[in-house]
Amino acid sequence: MALAELGVVVLDCPDPRALAGFYAEVLGGSTEGDGDWVDLKLPDGRSLAFQAAPGLTPPAWPAPEHSQQFHLDLTVDDLDAAERGVLALGAKPLDAEDRSRGWRVYADPAGHPFCLCSR
Repeated sequence: MALAELGVVVLDCPDPRALAGFYAEVLGGSTEGDGDWVDLKLPDGRSLAFQAAPGLTPPAWPAPEHSQQFHLDLTVDDLDAAERGVLALGAKPLDAEDRSRGWRVYADPAGHPFCLCSR
């Protein structure tokens, strides 16, 4: 028997409204809240939350001597189209040059790594 169930994944960031808006454009859904905490309600009922952390130091990637802390794997039908979209929204490529793989790594506008993964 489980002791708990996962409620929501929370990302620390300098500007919760802006980062929630980035992920709303990438994943769909709507944002709720303002200030230090913003929720992104996804179309399938799941949520991501964004919490103010003004002094956030983004993780280094790739850097075996430093922790990534976590990353999101986002599944897509078309890697090239998804890449164009996330770059237009302000993502930065971290490891996206090898086009033979089924995944590419980016940083969101607050510096959190995430992967676009081929469905």
